[in-house]
Amino acid sequence: MITLDHAYVLLGLMFLAFSILTLRDPEHPTRVRSAVFWALVAASMLFGSWLGGLGNGVLVLALVVVGGLKALGVGRPSTTTLEQRRDSAARRRNSLFIPALIVPLAAVGGTLAAKHTGAGQWLISSTQTTLIALGLGCLLSLFIAMAWLRPPVMAPVQEGRRLMDSIGWAALLPQMLASLGAVFLAADVGGVVGELVTQAVPLTSPLLAVAAYCLGMALFTVIMGNAFAAFPVMTAAIGLPFVVGQFGGNPAIVCAIGMLAGFCGTLMTPMAANFNVVPANLLELPDREAPFNGVIRAQMPTAVIILGVNIALMYFLAFRF
Repeated sequence: MITLDHAYVLLGLMFLAFSILTLRDPEHPTRVRSAVFWALVAASMLFGSWLGGLGNGVLVLALVVVGGLKALGVGRPSTTTLEQRRDSAARRRNSLFIPALIVPLAAVGGTLAAKHTGAGQWLISSTQTTLIALGLGCLLSLFIAMAWLRPPVMAPVQEGRRLMDSIGWAALLPQMLASLGAVFLAADVGGVVGELVTQAVPLTSPLLAVAAYCLGMALFTVIMGNAFAAFPVMTAAIGLPFVVGQFGGNPAIVCAIGMLAGFCGTLMTPMAANFNVVPANLLELPDREAPFNGVIRAQMPTAVIILGVNIALMYFLAFRF
């Protein structure tokens, strides 16, 4: 049976390959330090379950030290030439998006198949089914792209290394911030936030509770840079005790739309560096000035509109289904 542990092993092997290829790249500007960084990431994926809390904590501190000393360099791996890529793009045009579309289709299809058929009982673990299906979708997309495009055998790993080098330590920012959310939950930050909110805004109606929860998710995401970090705090503070407990909202609808409200905050903050800062730098956009670059300013109107829609959806759906 395929479990989430298999996905972690696959990711660990990928980062281990990045580390080895970086170490063997004589033109890499920070060859040794970058290789150590990706090797530490690989170790966390491969051996995290056996290292325990202390071991993983030491590993994270080592990652912070190695990544924080100086910016990780960017390698220039040789895969296909610029002319080959331009020729392929000109010939295949929008059909090049097919491998990318396979990933979400496989994730949704695999999740539904595991839930409504017997596949979940013998093929895919019933725990974290969506993440497992997502991993299988990535593998399926990779095999189809390799068979269709026929790039050099090492092209996926080398291009993956180049992309990780370009993103650097920010690639680990979502995991770090999600861990911070778990720490806040364990420290009962949600309870403290809930008390402060109720003192400032009496949650005397479902609409006020829904608005406070969604706005709180967006605001806390702006502060922390990650909706996964904000979710346990705001859900413990407002979502569960008020929207669900006091007014009887459907917990599945409340939590799903609450997370979407948090994603609205992601669109408006430079703290979400992996979404709003790194892509702007990778694409070398003209307006990259901190804290609110052109990407964030362009996203803000859409984020505000979607946040309002999420508040309305939660109010009209959570108490009726």
